[in-house]
Amino acid sequence: MENDIVQLKYALDTFYFLVTGALVMWMAAGFAMLEAGLVRAKNTSEILTKNIALYAIACTMYLLMGYTIMYGGSEGGILPDGWFGNSIANASVDEVLASGGDTYYAGASDFFFQVVFVATAMSIVSGAVAERMKLWAFLAFAMVMTGFIYPMQGMWKWGGGFLDAAGFQDFAGSGVVHLCGASAALAGVLLLGPRRGKYTKDGKVNAIPGCNMPLVALGMFILWIGWFGFNGGSELMVSNIDEANAVADVFVNTNAAACGGLIAALITSHFMFGKADLTMAVNGALAGLVAITAEPLMWGGIGATLVGAVGGVLVVLAVVFMDKVKIDDPVGAISVHGVVGIWGLLAVVLSNNEDVTLGGQLLGIATIFAWVFVTSLITWSILKAVIGIRVGEQEEYDGVDISECGLEAYPEFVNGKV
Repeated sequence: MENDIVQLKYALDTFYFLVTGALVMWMAAGFAMLEAGLVRAKNTSEILTKNIALYAIACTMYLLMGYTIMYGGSEGGILPDGWFGNSIANASVDEVLASGGDTYYAGASDFFFQVVFVATAMSIVSGAVAERMKLWAFLAFAMVMTGFIYPMQGMWKWGGGFLDAAGFQDFAGSGVVHLCGASAALAGVLLLGPRRGKYTKDGKVNAIPGCNMPLVALGMFILWIGWFGFNGGSELMVSNIDEANAVADVFVNTNAAACGGLIAALITSHFMFGKADLTMAVNGALAGLVAITAEPLMWGGIGATLVGAVGGVLVVLAVVFMDKVKIDDPVGAISVHGVVGIWGLLAVVLSNNEDVTLGGQLLGIATIFAWVFVTSLITWSILKAVIGIRVGEQEEYDGVDISECGLEAYPEFVNGKV
């Protein structure tokens, strides 16, 4: 009877892992819709191509080498024990029974859950470099990012490396996923430069509106739903009362933070611009989600709402600041995932997690940013020298849909036929 219960719990936790992983995979659709709505119509097909291609590349590179780098060993270390191949292994019945409860889900389910996180990090880069980057340069960078850059810093925390040993806390990835993606995006944007016409010589900022606000709102809701898998699945287990209660708390806190972020961003945009800006409200909700991701368990609902609200205010201020320093990020990805990712990691110090220290959090933030930014800058620079990373002026004017993909997302609309 006891063996039957152990096997049932193993099956339940494996199934939970797979379902929450599928929710995170659904976030790929959210990023695609959000970004497609925030770019101009003439660039929509290319942004969609990037999003579907990066997912396939991320899964393949993580299978070939990323998973082994991230979870291949190196307790408390800097370098992994292995570089290539994959270490996916399902336990036998005897191994599960003999583990005393330590082995409670299939190894393949862990790989699936982790690989969709890699794709999420790469999706963050896609929106920031939109409307002027060459498609194949982006996809080449995606190979390096998902196969090497992301797994290395992931190993330092989630793979039991030196950041984990130093006490750095990051429950579901405000740093490992979101700050990582934003740091890579920042390096690319700085080398790429702003879209033509975005900033004038006298410092004026010209707004470049997106083409489809319904898609933006749809993308936000898809991401919001997917985040329950992102944070909820990171609890790793649901098969006993304590863990089931923890998962429920994570869901409630994740939702509360998104609400707090959206409301705070909407109010902030109203006072700053005199309008209820939909794009700021959307990014406010995402900012709340990013902020709570570092610690979605150790807060009460009100605390989680406040964490999200601070993120919502920060993201509005950060988007305005990025424009002032002429960092052109069409979707606000660096602000949402980078600036607010840092806030989320620092906010853990204020939570009920007694194991966290400010020093450990600062070490994690500095390490992730420095590693990802520098390695990304090197990779982008090599690509710029070898194949170029920016499309030509005329191609940018006409839209990268034609030059990069050979088709338009809205041909009748773009050509003035409707």
